[in-house]
Amino acid sequence: MKFLTQSFLKLRKLQHRQLCNEARLEPVKLAYATYENTLPVQDIHQNPLVVMHGLFGSKSNWNSLCKVFQQKTKPSRKIIALDARNHGDSPHDPHHSYELLALDLKNFFDSVGIEKASVLGHSMGGRTAMLFALKYPELVEKLIVVDISPISTSPDISSMPIYMRALNSLKIPSNIPLSRARLAADLQLVEGGITDKNLRAFLLTNLIQTQNGSFNWRVNIPALLMNLDNIKRFPYEKGKVFDGPTLFIGGSSSDYIKKEDIPGIKNIFPNSAVQYIEGAGHWLHSEKPTEFLQLSVEFLNRPNTS
Repeated sequence: MKFLTQSFLKLRKLQHRQLCNEARLEPVKLAYATYENTLPVQDIHQNPLVVMHGLFGSKSNWNSLCKVFQQKTKPSRKIIALDARNHGDSPHDPHHSYELLALDLKNFFDSVGIEKASVLGHSMGGRTAMLFALKYPELVEKLIVVDISPISTSPDISSMPIYMRALNSLKIPSNIPLSRARLAADLQLVEGGITDKNLRAFLLTNLIQTQNGSFNWRVNIPALLMNLDNIKRFPYEKGKVFDGPTLFIGGSSSDYIKKEDIPGIKNIFPNSAVQYIEGAGHWLHSEKPTEFLQLSVEFLNRPNTS
């Protein structure tokens, strides 16, 4: 594992260029997985559902849920799960902001020929989805935002740099089975102060073994750490609204969608509803998948009203 120092030096040289030249930055080509009905469908065109994960996530985290979405949406929708830049199988890039994440999504729509889709995003993916809907409302049929708000800043994430440095400083011997590597990494993360077992398990889904037997991260830790300020804020432009059907789903035990945010949410998304899943935290789709799927599928299957 490389330490952050060398990467920081390289990224600092690029930071000024990022601030000055962001308008000229190019989108990255996103990796994706599709879930669709292999049986013939008679004369029914249903817009696909595009799913975007949160920080440190990947499309693979949504595999089981995407299969259920494909089976339960009526008529059946094609489901597309994406990897954001600097995550999963998508390219690494020193630049990371919601403006760029939305640009990546627009590029994906253009490249695969999507004229309109429903969009679902969790946390970082939810803010990407919101910004995309505000910028390109003609491309979005329905919007589902999972445990994130456009109004308040994110809850305190001051511990995030500690987590990232702990990940980047792990020392794992090469040429051992991945299961042993994850066990060794888990023990080191505990020593590094990450005591939440579920959080460690989630983070370790990003540990991969390279062809030469060494281990690396699928997430671009130095770039995410350098761009934490961009990840914390939602770049809302005053006066913009998305008036398509929108559902916010929050966890009752999470503080990412505060009840005092709801009036402000409805100013930006006037055709929105906010629902909470009792006893769920920030990762409500994995903590309470049945309740999450019920709310999401009911919303997706509901006929649009003009």
